[in-house]
Amino acid sequence: MTTIALSAVRADRRARRIRRTTVLGFLSAVLLALFAFALSSGQSFTPPLQVLRVLMGEEVPGASFTVGQLRLPRAVLAVLAGMSFGMGGAAFQTMLRNPLASPDIIGINLGASAAAVFGIVVLGLDGAGVSVFAIVAGLGVALTIFGLSWRGGISGTRLILVGIGVAAMLESFISYVLSQAPAWDMQEAMRWMSGSVNAAQMDQALPVLAALVIFGGALLVRAKDLEVLTLGDDMAAALGTPITRTRIVVMIASVGLIAVATAATGPILFVAFLSAPIAVRLTGHSGSSLIPAGLVGATLVLAGDHVGQFLLPARYPVGVVTAALGAPYLIYLIIRTHGGGRA
Repeated sequence: MTTIALSAVRADRRARRIRRTTVLGFLSAVLLALFAFALSSGQSFTPPLQVLRVLMGEEVPGASFTVGQLRLPRAVLAVLAGMSFGMGGAAFQTMLRNPLASPDIIGINLGASAAAVFGIVVLGLDGAGVSVFAIVAGLGVALTIFGLSWRGGISGTRLILVGIGVAAMLESFISYVLSQAPAWDMQEAMRWMSGSVNAAQMDQALPVLAALVIFGGALLVRAKDLEVLTLGDDMAAALGTPITRTRIVVMIASVGLIAVATAATGPILFVAFLSAPIAVRLTGHSGSSLIPAGLVGATLVLAGDHVGQFLLPARYPVGVVTAALGAPYLIYLIIRTHGGGRA
């Protein structure tokens, strides 16, 4: 390779690093600004100085309850759940090399939701019992989908088709259980259907934070191997990537992230599906999309929650807002994929 060619390669790498760093800084700044706005605004406005005093642990009449008890848990849970959905979706889509291979398309979120609705309506569970039941069911549904898709390996297209079929069965099951539900269980059950951070508490955020540290950390450790898998199995093996070990770690960590976040908020639809494509568009395919997708996911959930609560004629859970954003993109992606184009 000539000196000129080497210089061009180095310049391209430097430009990609600069673009990625700029995008990460921009996304972090937007998320921080939205977080501060979510703490200050609502039915009433709380001056930023009072918000800061509450965060420092001072007792501020009025603001301590509004900010500390209502807005802060809601905003924290929105950020953590959004990051979990974003990173989990990006890992799935990267590993399977298919933008449709998102947990909310192939039914993993619905598995947790179906278990939660069944637990509430039929078993009479509540609180932590529902969350644990939902996490276990989410993992079980993921294993079922992977098992039914396995033919000496995982094909992204086969997994998506199996997942869509399982999702349809789960939706039918949920509809049947809801049709038998007493009226007093419907509100809690519907939260699990739509995805919401209403009435969030700090104790709901702690498991999601732990999942982000454990499962998100595992994904970041495997980020380079995950990117190599996009080159195909043969090329990845030639480069010394442990393919099977990487896939197992990525699948367990991704499903763990999605299941725990769904247990805390319900299925906030299309966040996992949208986050990675947006992140890739912004960063220009430079490096792993896990962290950018996590930041995009957190931004989508935090902004979507505020829009659903205060900027629409009626109050809607955040899952309704994100579904309205994601459905048109899904239709566009299916049309473009069917047409043989590259999404």
